[in-house]
Amino acid sequence: QADEQGVQALYERLKEVDPVYAATLHANNVKRVIRALEYYHFTGEKFSVHNERESQRVSPYNFAYFVLTMNRQTLYNRIDTRIDQMMDAGLYDEVASLLNKGLDPSLVSMQGLGYKELLSYLDGECTLDDAVSQIKQSTRHFAKRQLTWFRRERDVTWLDIDGAKNEDVIRILTEQCVKSLHAAVKIQQK
Repeated sequence: QADEQGVQALYERLKEVDPVYAATLHANNVKRVIRALEYYHFTGEKFSVHNERESQRVSPYNFAYFVLTMNRQTLYNRIDTRIDQMMDAGLYDEVASLLNKGLDPSLVSMQGLGYKELLSYLDGECTLDDAVSQIKQSTRHFAKRQLTWFRRERDVTWLDIDGAKNEDVIRILTEQCVKSLHAAVKIQQK
């Protein structure tokens, strides 16, 4: 329907069956619009009702939820370094090889970070330097979206690891897990 009538028609269909969920989406977010319509079609339940119920559910597991964070510029520098390492380790060759084996560039698996930018280079749409710069930019945007996602999560413990060594991070996480476990045991004993 999206291909034949446009994404707006699909979005209007969602607004009819689940206006609450539709209000949380942009019409161009076709994957989520389709997912919500499929859910409604197969279950008869609005996706907004499902999401509300799931957000109220209490986990049966005793878990510790940590988000590691650091200075934004340090994170971006690490992302840039990691992309350079991936290029040195053969990311370009991997993408070119998959394309030479006949994989369709429109496949979801070929649209991941790094792949789609290098496909643009292989199609002659940009230089290799431009493609690598775009991979870095896209990855930084992805990291920013991840942080936004984690800010909305409940029961998160944020740990600033700026400048910490891996051993320090492991020690801090272990200490925090032990504290969480002790607190959970005390609650259960009451």
